[in-house]
Amino acid sequence: MTPCRGEWRIERTALPLERSNGSLPCMACIPAAREESTDCNGKREKPMTHSISSRSYNALRLLGTVTVFFIFLGSLGCGGASSPGAARPTPTPTSTGSVPGFGHVVLVVEENSSYSDVIGSSEMPYLNSLATQYGLATRYFANTHPSIGNYFMLTTGQIVTNDDSFTGTVDVDNIVRELLASGKTWKSYAESRNDPILYAKWHDPLSYFSDVVNSSTQMQNLTLLSQFSSDLTNNVLPNFSFVVPNLLNDGHSAPLRLADSFLQDNIAPLISNATFQKDGLLIIVFDEAATSDSTNGGGHVAAVIISAKAKQGFQSTTPYQHQSILRLILEGLGVSSLPGASSAAPGMGEFF
Repeated sequence: MTPCRGEWRIERTALPLERSNGSLPCMACIPAAREESTDCNGKREKPMTHSISSRSYNALRLLGTVTVFFIFLGSLGCGGASSPGAARPTPTPTSTGSVPGFGHVVLVVEENSSYSDVIGSSEMPYLNSLATQYGLATRYFANTHPSIGNYFMLTTGQIVTNDDSFTGTVDVDNIVRELLASGKTWKSYAESRNDPILYAKWHDPLSYFSDVVNSSTQMQNLTLLSQFSSDLTNNVLPNFSFVVPNLLNDGHSAPLRLADSFLQDNIAPLISNATFQKDGLLIIVFDEAATSDSTNGGGHVAAVIISAKAKQGFQSTTPYQHQSILRLILEGLGVSSLPGASSAAPGMGEFF
């Protein structure tokens, strides 16, 4: 989705040491070195030419041989020689630490804002206070543009589609399927769910899953945001809660200060809740950066990890993407089967 910030609408002659075939050059092939100088007035003086002696040449051959030998050893140490210009593979980063168990995990996804637009921004003082107090992933990247593929990566470990107008049913392995298989409960709390202008289904990925739409029982878990407050007050939040702000309150179609106010109004009570303080984990993440940033697919975004079990004032420099959050949610809830890319994603145990 293309962010519409500020709009109130829903949208520098080298001496050869080696020939090209890898052999060393003969003396006749080595050009004489030329030396030029200038006088005090800047005028060029006659150049002098120095030939290379036999002793110097032999030393040069030895130097070249040693250089080639060490280059060969270096290639062995790096997994073998590679073709010219080929990029070296980057190992998958793995964070340290283990994820503790949680009774309740809440995921809130905000919209279309780059990391630099959020962290340190006067538009989002409340979120920045949380990022300072708890855990902040400073190298977190979305997976794609536009929105919908990021929401599916967060919940299936696959992009599935990049068509925000997608209306089909998603049958791939997903978070709901794995939660149900492990005896866990879930709900999607969407603000303005029944409003065709303010509600965006593509921000509500659980509503596409066959495990949900083909079950009248599971369909009841697609509920309203107002129910979130009630469930929190009555200590009946499910194991996993997906919170979906409307298009004005998620940063999509209105200034970020409204998104920050939404968080303070609806998330502050969660953080202060006694049950959440005992066994809760809250994750606030942005789905994608501004469309001008496609680093690692979807650009640099903010992700904040909030829990009494989390390190306080922690800033991670490990690269993460949305599949790591999916892994974190399921591992935190004791689910061992991890859908799609989440099974090989870097774990986020370092936050605890």
